Amino acid sequence: MIQRFIGILLFCLLLAPSLVVAAPAQQGASPGQARVHEAVSGYIQQKTAHLGLEIRIKRISINGNPALPEGPLDFEVVAPQQWEGWGNANLGVVVRQRDRVVLNTSVQVEVEALSDMVVALRQLDYGAVISEGDVTLQKRDVAAVAGKYSRSLDAIVGRRTRTSIKANAAIRTDQVEKVPLIKSGQMVTIVAENEVMRITVTGRARSAGAEGDTIMVQNLSSLKEIPARVVNATTVQVGF
Repeated sequence: MIQRFIGILLFCLLLAPSLVVAAPAQQGASPGQARVHEAVSGYIQQKTAHLGLEIRIKRISINGNPALPEGPLDFEVVAPQQWEGWGNANLGVVVRQRDRVVLNTSVQVEVEALSDMVVALRQLDYGAVISEGDVTLQKRDVAAVAGKYSRSLDAIVGRRTRTSIKANAAIRTDQVEKVPLIKSGQMVTIVAENEVMRITVTGRARSAGAEGDTIMVQNLSSLKEIPARVVNATTVQVGF
């Protein structure tokens, strides 16, 4: 659905709290250009307020020199459906006065969205286990990584790379995986316990798994396969 912003252009908009740093209207801009500029800035502020990003409006280019009538005006800003509020976009602006369209134009915007993201300090080869010294948090433009990044060092450190990652590149959570503690085919201790009883049997892992993962294991006594949670490198636990 096309996302819309409709509002009366009032000076009180300037007093609203905002995460947006807007590019000022060009020096010598006409009153019409200034009002369109303000409406577009307000739309971007509203659209990005919930993203938790540092927004910088780098450019608002208004086609032509719109002449607007005096008095209250309704500004409707229309963005492409897929636009998330950052990067480059062409926005439509429709201005009405008492339900009569007085302007229908397009505006080109360039919006920078900055966020802390995990960045590789060196080349990380496939299968490498990432240590604290391999990564850092840096503020980067979300548009430069197509919105795919991780903000949390805890989500990356201690994981194993699923692909090679270049130095100075932002790291995505889908590029890493937890390090398996148990390998497929290895012997494990299957533990079933409650408040009054603890039972252990020998089993065989049917798949690999990291701590907290649920894997299938085979009870070597009954030869039945059951799901179990990985506790450590030799133990899995089943519900009981």
